[in-house]
Amino acid sequence: MQQSRGPAWVRPVVDYGPLVAFFAAYMTHGLFVATAVIVAVTVAGLGLSVATTRTVPTLPLITAVIVTVFGGLTLWLNDPAFIKMKPTIVEALFASVLAGGLVFDKPLLRPVLGMALPWSLTHRGWTVLTARWAAFFASLAVLNEIVWRTQPTDVWVTFKVFGLLALTLGFAVLQVPLLTRYRVEDEQEA
Repeated sequence: MQQSRGPAWVRPVVDYGPLVAFFAAYMTHGLFVATAVIVAVTVAGLGLSVATTRTVPTLPLITAVIVTVFGGLTLWLNDPAFIKMKPTIVEALFASVLAGGLVFDKPLLRPVLGMALPWSLTHRGWTVLTARWAAFFASLAVLNEIVWRTQPTDVWVTFKVFGLLALTLGFAVLQVPLLTRYRVEDEQEA
């Protein structure tokens, strides 16, 4: 029996709702209120996802735990450094998991993206794509560290909300030639 994937609007709300709420709260009330808001909206989004799909989604769960821990530390210790480190931790975790999979010749993007693509890739294609995304996430972790440690909070918030998203979308588009090159129509070829 296949689990329900829920309505199509749930995933974008869970993925981007916390970011939109964070930015809106930051613009109107500052970083500490925005931190409380992102924690609350992230946890609510996870609850919405569980309620509509009847499953606990792995990536939103990991994100919710990290946001709650680092957001909670920010609020408890009155130190914005913790919420600013959160993207570094998330990106480094993604990079580490993907790179770790490659060590064991398991391109972990295949189970994550395999259902989203209308075709499959060869094993080599999945391996190269996974390696590229691992390197990209590691680069984002380093970039976040540079931005939050050298720039004012306003710049970091803009980078977090718009810069990381733009870089990720741009990087994804740049992967289209690789997807085309290693594309296979028949799953048995993959």
